[in-house]
Amino acid sequence: MILSKDRDPRLITIRRGGTLTDDDHRLLAAWVADCAERVLPLFEHQRPDDGRPRRAIELARAWTRGAVRMTDARTAAGHANGAARDLRGAPRFAAYAAAQAANVAHVAEHELGAAAYAIKVVRAAAGDARDDAGRAECRWQRERLPAAIRDLVLDDQRRRNALCWFVFDC
Repeated sequence: MILSKDRDPRLITIRRGGTLTDDDHRLLAAWVADCAERVLPLFEHQRPDDGRPRRAIELARAWTRGAVRMTDARTAAGHANGAARDLRGAPRFAAYAAAQAANVAHVAEHELGAAAYAIKVVRAAAGDARDDAGRAECRWQRERLPAAIRDLVLDDQRRRNALCWFVFDC
């Protein structure tokens, strides 16, 4: 995860000195779980017997409901990253998207990584049409942003896109 030198306090939880409420933190996690789950079949097609990325998304959702601890989701994120280790292209990015989604429970700023990797999945799978596919995925994600966190996420995309992702120009 790439962070700017000046972290946005709106993406830091209140208990860590920021202004992000627990409700908005859970909304971020639920939204990126949707983004990651949408592209997960591109991993599962390559590795149908490896449930680590799906488990990470499930635990991200469970965390939003208060059913698991943050550490459970964070551990699942590490396992999803492990599933990506020897892969390339869309399947690898899909596992990374799942890992980033689960890590939102730990650090809210992982939300951008999960969304970006989901766009990277679509771009990698689209071949010559990657730019159009990436923009369409970006628009799909934005259409599903809950109103309560929409401005926050769009500001974060504008702020950090040029640092590392280069995929949020839709």
